[in-house]
Amino acid sequence: MTSPIVVMGVSGSGKSTVGAALAQRLRVPFADADDFHPPANIAKMTAGHALDDDDRYPWLEAIGVWLADHPGGGVMSCSALKRAYRDQLRRHCAGVKFLHLSGTAEVIARRQASRPGHFMPASLLASQFDTLEPLDADEDGISIDVDQSIDSIVDSYVNHAEGK
Repeated sequence: MTSPIVVMGVSGSGKSTVGAALAQRLRVPFADADDFHPPANIAKMTAGHALDDDDRYPWLEAIGVWLADHPGGGVMSCSALKRAYRDQLRRHCAGVKFLHLSGTAEVIARRQASRPGHFMPASLLASQFDTLEPLDADEDGISIDVDQSIDSIVDSYVNHAEGK
């Protein structure tokens, strides 16, 4: 696998955990998009306000640069909730692939509740689902249900990428 991968999904879907495990399995660098947020975005989310497209634009640009800087492979955890956001990332790195971690609102809320101290409050979960545009058929990626073990998710993605 030589293309960068974006592990996407709503907050609490396990992007960081799965992304780190996938990067370890593939022996490629890992980055968490949360680390690319400017302080103003973190403050806005911490205060319980959803980000808008203007807030996300420079953040996605920084993520796109990271992807372009890793043409030999890398894994980035990033919500990438809208097609337009994924298109913005593809403008930087045309070969990027996506792993959408999908799940019901109930499953994700339960997972969110088990991670205290994160700057993204559970109160914004509904806005994440409202914003989410699942992968379209013409997007290079796969959707995998999060209600299983991390190893099973990683195995499913690797098997899909290898054509198994």
